[in-house]
Amino acid sequence: MSVTVRYFAGARAASGVDTETWEAATLDQLVGQIVDAHGERLERVLTACSFLVDGTTTRDRALALSPGAVVDVLPPFAGG
Repeated sequence: MSVTVRYFAGARAASGVDTETWEAATLDQLVGQIVDAHGERLERVLTACSFLVDGTTTRDRALALSPGAVVDVLPPFAGG
């Protein structure tokens, strides 16, 4: 199933893109694919990231993704 990934801040810098589309059934599968595609730099950033799946925060990598889901990759933000 197709899901949209949107990268923010340091995750955007590490991936080199703002948005992309992947085929993944779970968040874990998706993370594996984006790490394989973008490499070690993004993998390091992802260790500190949280994920929003269709607007809901999760760290559960086993989470099943719905067709058309939007996954936001959010590194910690500085400031207030």
